[in-house]
Amino acid sequence: MKLIIAITRDEDCEIIIGALIAKEYRVTRIASTGGFLRRGMTTMMIGVEEEKVEDVIATVRNNFTSSSEIGKRHTTIFVLNVDQFTQV
Repeated sequence: MKLIIAITRDEDCEIIIGALIAKEYRVTRIASTGGFLRRGMTTMMIGVEEEKVEDVIATVRNNFTSSSEIGKRHTTIFVLNVDQFTQV
């Protein structure tokens, strides 16, 4: 299992989360603040099986709002190994 942490601008998060939910991925959304300019950011945590990591990354990459500037960095993505997963 993998944990994907995607940090994106607030204006892009709704469309990305909608696209992930449409593909039946579960997403936990956390409000966060960017570093230098202190802009509003959203941190998304998505737990998936290893074979679905590339689909999640592609979904994030292909679902920015239309106001996004081409060639600009929109999201930072981390993929972490998960040793144990429990739902209580």
